[in-house]
Amino acid sequence: LYVGADDGYVHVTLDDGAEWRRIDAALPDKWLSRIVASQHDLATVYVSFTGYRDDDFSAYLFRSVDFGATWESITSNLPAEPINVIREDPTSDQILYVGTDLGVYVSLDQGASWLSLRTTLPTTPVYALLGHPRDHELILGTHGPSAFVPDIRAVQAAAPAPRRHPSPTARHTPS
Repeated sequence: LYVGADDGYVHVTLDDGAEWRRIDAALPDKWLSRIVASQHDLATVYVSFTGYRDDDFSAYLFRSVDFGATWESITSNLPAEPINVIREDPTSDQILYVGTDLGVYVSLDQGASWLSLRTTLPTTPVYALLGHPRDHELILGTHGPSAFVPDIRAVQAAAPAPRRHPSPTARHTPS
């Protein structure tokens, strides 16, 4: 379990809440906008931050593959826009989606590079994302509130094959 707070603090428990460990020392001192545990790999977690309250419009997006012991930036070629949300694709661990203050982006390579998905989406903040596993649609919750539901079959077909990970039900302890 992971817990994040708007002040940027991030904690993890590996024993169902008996003990919590703070894991944000290497992360920016910004407003935590989202924390998402991977649905494909037990040890992977994503966090996004926003600095817009400080007039900082940089992109802050990180991944850990060891329960938060270490972090790597996966902003790559994302434009300087506050990030509001990150989600994994339900069918592939290779596909990531981010919603920013100006739209939505996709990565087919776990954040090594990003492409815009704003072809028919107006320039609007995206605050919620959900990949529908059955209907192959990406549900976008935007400012307003409004919703857009593009078909993502072409995105899913373009991604490399998913990597094999340990079973999410298997107990895994960080090394």
